[in-house]
Parts: sequence; structure tokens; C-alpha cells
Amino acid sequence: MSIKKKKYSIKPEEEFQDLGFGVKVANQSERLINQDGSFNVERRGLPFFQSLSFYHSLLTISWWKFNLIIVISFLVINTSFASIYILLGIKNIEGITSKTFVGNFFDAIFFSSQTFTTVGYGAIHPVGFWTNIVASIESMFGLSGFAFATGLLYGRFSHPNAKILFSKNAIVAPYKDMYAFEFRIANARKNQLIDVEVQTILSLKEQIDGRIVKQFHELKLERTKVNFFALSWTIVHPIDKDSPLDGLHYKDLIDSDAEFLILLKAFDDTFSQLVHTRFSYKFNEVRWGARFKNIFVDDKPGITAIDLEKLSDLEILNSTVSGNN
Repeated sequence: MSIKKKKYSIKPEEEFQDLGFGVKVANQSERLINQDGSFNVERRGLPFFQSLSFYHSLLTISWWKFNLIIVISFLVINTSFASIYILLGIKNIEGITSKTFVGNFFDAIFFSSQTFTTVGYGAIHPVGFWTNIVASIESMFGLSGFAFATGLLYGRFSHPNAKILFSKNAIVAPYKDMYAFEFRIANARKNQLIDVEVQTILSLKEQIDGRIVKQFHELKLERTKVNFFALSWTIVHPIDKDSPLDGLHYKDLIDSDAEFLILLKAFDDTFSQLVHTRFSYKFNEVRWGARFKNIFVDDKPGITAIDLEKLSDLEILNSTVSGNN
């Protein structure tokens, strides 16, 4: 396939098609969308507490970080209240039999955890006015803390999100009597996604009227929607005469800092809600002159199976594509 550089004829009113990134991104070479779906944007200038969104962060961080924060918070709170009980005098906690400071401190931590969780075994209990006041305050913190943690857990479990696997590389591969830009996706979960829609946009730096402007071209896909997404799906953009990729070398994609932005939306049948995800491929993540290997497995009669470990497996073709990397 011989791909030559294409000259675009752009009307003045079409000089910039803004997707929400603004005109300043034309001078930057970093990707617009990270491969985890987040935007490659850092917001500065706001006061710390105004920019802090503790609840939102706890809803969106990974599970291991969330569990770690819960455990550390529990230990810090109980250690802090145990220190207060020690300062008030360990004699004000009846039932502690240890004779050493370390033993008394650990017994105070155990008493604190019983008070914080409102378990109250009764073997250890507070005596004296101030110790009872601190224990009452801690039990109030415990009730509020567990209500807050319960709300967080509900928010994390009830907030559906799509976990879509994307092939490591996109490809330019033979397609019918031409070539096509392709990438492959699959659902990483066992939930059912229906009415899956995908939109692919090509971001290019182009020189217009003597200035560098980032242009966004929506790529016309062979199929933009599938009703059922039980297996894998190879998204195909035919590179015909109307394609923004027609006439471009691989070097042209490098010079124009090309990035393929992908937005996927689907209806999650489990939660009966719309879910979405984002992804992108930079120019150096596009393989030319390759095609995806078959991922279907035929080892159980009557069952259709795919091997998701082979989602990104490529087969290098003998034919040469101009601009191969």
C-alpha cells in the first residue's frame, strides 16, 4: 500500500473543531487521553481545600488503596484514643490486668476498638467522669465512621463502570480491496453489555494560515454499534478517499503528533445503566502491515470461546505497507 501525504482543503469556519480541550493543546505533544481512560490534564491554581474532593477520591481510587485507607484510619483512630486513655490514667479503665506500660497500651487499644465498634464485651469498661466522656465521644465517632464507610461501599458497588480491554496496538491492515485502521476490544467482565456504541476521532496537528492548529477528524467506521457484545469486536475504519488517513505516511502521523481518541458507550444489563470508557492510541502505538490473530478457541463442542490473552496478538504480513514502523 502506497500512502502519500494528503493536502486538506479546510473552510475557514472549519479551522478548528473543538472537543473540549481548547486551542492551547496544539503546542503540546503529550497524549490527550491516558490509556486508563483519564484525561492527561493537571489543574492548578485552586486553594488546597477547595480542590480537595475526599469523598470523590475514595469512590474512584483502586480497591487496594481504599482498603488500605480504611485499615490505616481504623488503626490511627484507635491508637489516638488509646493514648488519651493512657494520659487520663489506666486505672480509669477497669479490667486491665497488665503490669507493663506496653501491655497497658495494647489493652487500651483493644478497649478503644471495642468502644469504637460499639461491641462492648464488658470485661474492660471505663470508670470515672472524663474517661466515660472520652468513651462516649469515641462511640459517636465509631457510629459516624461506620455510616460513612457503609455509604462509601454502597457508592463504589452501585456505581457501574465499563471494564473494556483494548488491544495493545492498533493496526493498519489489508481490508477488502484497500487498507483499514483497526483495533480490537473485549469485555473483561462477565456482565452483559448491550447496544455498544463506539466513536473514534483522529487528532492531528495541522498548519493553517501559518499557525499550528490541532484538528479533530471523526473516523467513519465500518460499524459504529453492535447490539450484543458477548465476544470480541474489531473496530474498522476503512482508509478510502474520504478518510483523513488517506495519503498519509507513518512519518506524517509522527510529524502531526497523531492520536486516535476512542469513546465507547454501552448499556450495562446488570445495573440497567449506561456505562462508558475512554482510550487512545498515539502514532507510535499503531502497527503497520499487520493483522490480528484469531482468538477463538474450539476445544469444547457446543461452546463458543475466546482467549483474551491473545487479544493483542499480531501477525506480521509479508506485504509491505509504506510507512511501516
